[in-house]
Amino acid sequence: MATLAARRLLLRRWVAGGRGRLLGTAAEASPGGEEARGGCGSEGAIYVKKPAAAAAVTTRDETSVAMPTSFMTGSVVGKRFYRDATVRRADDGNGWTVMLDYRTLKSPAKRPLKLPSRALAMAIAAEWEYQESDGIRPFSMPLMKLACTALERVPVTRAKVIDNLMKKFHQDLVFCRSPADSELTIGVHQKQKEKIDPILDWVKTEFGFKPVVYTTFFGGKQEEGLTKVVETILKKTTDFELASIDAMAAAAHSLVIPLAIFRERLGIEEAIELIRLEEDHQVDRWGLVEGGHDIDIADLKAQMSSAVVFLRLTRGM
Repeated sequence: MATLAARRLLLRRWVAGGRGRLLGTAAEASPGGEEARGGCGSEGAIYVKKPAAAAAVTTRDETSVAMPTSFMTGSVVGKRFYRDATVRRADDGNGWTVMLDYRTLKSPAKRPLKLPSRALAMAIAAEWEYQESDGIRPFSMPLMKLACTALERVPVTRAKVIDNLMKKFHQDLVFCRSPADSELTIGVHQKQKEKIDPILDWVKTEFGFKPVVYTTFFGGKQEEGLTKVVETILKKTTDFELASIDAMAAAAHSLVIPLAIFRERLGIEEAIELIRLEEDHQVDRWGLVEGGHDIDIADLKAQMSSAVVFLRLTRGM
């Protein structure tokens, strides 16, 4: 009976006192066991460790919940701990926030996830709503990850982000032209003239400078005037817009294509066609490698689509 009473006492203390607390000993529950209370050095002392999975999930208090830093890189960061995901106006009335039950969602750096439009907040809430009970999977939440990037990374590294984009601008995908004097590349050259030349014409009309097209592997150098115009456009973007452009540029190996999307000259499907122009030509000629080309295509579509949707929802479109 003493053993049963001891187990019940330990269970009550575990529930009331929280995980990780020194719970006590069986002697405390047995008759005459008062002298054993508080005996931390007792051999019968029991410790309960906080489960590792729970520790990695979130930082929570009564009013907010923050994701761990592993959210930006992890595959699964813990089980679903909430019932509903909703949106509401930010406390200061400027922007929108996501609610997980009654708690306000925060970024991994514990900053309020304040979003510029209700449409974007609802889309991110939908990502949280569709998480399974057995785990929160960041790789299935691209809009949430882009929002964290816009709120945490871009404000403190804006100059570096723009500098990196401009360094790669001269080797942009649309400025590189396959040679027309080879049987192996003539087909690609013809498709580039058909599909990319209209974008180069748009660059000249939109920015006032004709871009330089080159055929060398190491690329060329664009006019200083065009470079300055593009850099000025990037500097005038919001943090959310720049986060989207940077994500598209990384996926597309191009800055012109994201800018054309930003200025509403290109849509998602047109952009993906331009990005894959050369590779699709090779696939048409030599065939598709399953487990290779098809995965690359799906990955590109996911990256570009999420960044474009993020950009449009940021504007409330």
